[in-house]
Amino acid sequence: MTDFDFTEHSHKRYNPLNDSWILCSPHRAKRPWLGMRWLIEGQQESTNDQQSPSYLPDCFLCPGNKRINGEQNPKYESTFVFANDFPAVKDQQPEYDPNSIQIENVPKDLANRLYKAQGVRGCAKVVCFSPDHSKTMAEMNADEIVEIVKTWKHLALELKEMPNVNYAVMFENKGSAMGCSNPHPHGQVWATEDVPQEPAAEIKSLKKYQNEHHACLLCDLVKTELAFKDRIVCQNDSWICIVPFWAIWPFETLLLPKEHVNSIDTISEKQQKGLAALLSEITCKYDNLFETSFPYSMGLHGAPLKEENSPMHLHLHFYPPLLRSATVKKFLVGFEMLGQPQRDLTAEQAAQRLRDLPTVHYKLSRK
Repeated sequence: MTDFDFTEHSHKRYNPLNDSWILCSPHRAKRPWLGMRWLIEGQQESTNDQQSPSYLPDCFLCPGNKRINGEQNPKYESTFVFANDFPAVKDQQPEYDPNSIQIENVPKDLANRLYKAQGVRGCAKVVCFSPDHSKTMAEMNADEIVEIVKTWKHLALELKEMPNVNYAVMFENKGSAMGCSNPHPHGQVWATEDVPQEPAAEIKSLKKYQNEHHACLLCDLVKTELAFKDRIVCQNDSWICIVPFWAIWPFETLLLPKEHVNSIDTISEKQQKGLAALLSEITCKYDNLFETSFPYSMGLHGAPLKEENSPMHLHLHFYPPLLRSATVKKFLVGFEMLGQPQRDLTAEQAAQRLRDLPTVHYKLSRK
């Protein structure tokens, strides 16, 4: 038998951040891709890489335009925040009575045990990143992106004071492949009374690690990744971007501040600038990977807004779906849905590909 090789042999990788495992099968990347639809693991996505105009008169998010509810946007020149016209959660709604579930011939305690529900209150906001309809984050400079980071910080401070809010997920869905209904560059904030499932699992793991090792899991991760180097995509004085050892999506990345900070509302000016610079770099690399406006879901995980001494270490996840080209999208199917997530490309191989890409946007390089 030959020695075990991470690039050749099947193995599982543990994610200590949410206490889960992923199957890694790097040898599968060598199988032939013949182009027949029935052999391709992933939907063929169409590409539309034409340059959008900087202003559209019928765009609900462009400066000065009316939104669907009749309200008019100001002629904003930087970021612009407004309450979502179709919010997923609302501040005011009737209380939910768990005893309201009644099924004929089924005892009430059994019905309540099997059909649990809770009311959820909160708020939802939209953050327009730029007045320019045509500019994605990848095409903005670091000075423009730092205004987005400052807006996130301001929103976190504002949401802290709201009575029915304890956690805020700030995120961006980029591209139609990720369900984005309006191409104008924007993100969202969904704020809820309770801590949602994903960050709650992370906080639980971080707390367990802290109790067992008297250290921060993600601080230790930063330290070891800086020493290991193979999974680093890019970095600066205050932030690092890696493909995590346990990544599920082919080109998934994790952005971490090098110094411990648990929430976006407490980051320093240096950390704001560092995050903006890293966001500029990784989104540009993504676009250069397949020379397309690269789709992804990106989001921030920080401490609960009203919790003191949280073990959370602020970080950002990028979950991009593209697999082998601008037109082949990765799906979690079969074993991945019924067993556990799986990938064919190792984290180290993905990091190398992203690391080698230029940070000059491919559209600019063609001019």
